[in-house]
Amino acid sequence: MYKFFVDKMLLPITPSKVELAIKNKNKTLVLINEGEINILKNAGLTEIKFDMLIPCVNNYPFAIYSKGWQPAESYLKKLEDLKISKKPFQFIISRIYGKKVLFDTNMKVALEDYKIVEDAKEGDCIKVSVALKQYRDYGTKTVNIKLDPYKPKPVVRPQPKPRPSSTSSSSGSKKSVTPGCTVIVNGQLHRDSYGAGPGQWRNNFKGKINFINMKGSHPYHVTTMSGGWQGWVLASAVQVV
Repeated sequence: MYKFFVDKMLLPITPSKVELAIKNKNKTLVLINEGEINILKNAGLTEIKFDMLIPCVNNYPFAIYSKGWQPAESYLKKLEDLKISKKPFQFIISRIYGKKVLFDTNMKVALEDYKIVEDAKEGDCIKVSVALKQYRDYGTKTVNIKLDPYKPKPVVRPQPKPRPSSTSSSSGSKKSVTPGCTVIVNGQLHRDSYGAGPGQWRNNFKGKINFINMKGSHPYHVTTMSGGWQGWVLASAVQVV
């Protein structure tokens, strides 16, 4: 004996047949000189189809009811509610032989569509063609992403350029800077000729030029008069004497 349950609703007359279509999502590709290959995918959703008969009168002795005879309208109303609710439900086929349960089909499904047919050959019954599709639960997953606290980068302010003296601004009196020449320095010392490692300031410092690198932003390297290294300075920071 078979019993069909649609969301706990027992069908009064067991359908004569039921079709369960289990479809795959496999993909076929054609390779050059290798023919076809089949890329296996997870199985698709199972589709279920069957025709149910609903008695309109209580004169079918083989019909079964869980709570006594119910009019056909109650079964049609149940199908309508399942369609409108947009919610999944359980579909169960119970297979019993004597007092032994053979096996059950118990699946969460959704009502895809149903068709009501009234045919004279069905007598006092309404025929309903039902199509169900397997429903799989799904949901979103929350992921917490931890970010390192924001650390602002230090602001590097450019060093102010010393203002040239009035005597050095005179184009007629300005002399060329050469290695070994004596200069007066008014500016900040740096570790290299590209302005890295700013250090002490020199004001009206008398020294000598021992290196020149015109590719750098601080092209002149200054020493003491006795040759002790001081650092690199801007071109505008020196005046030849």
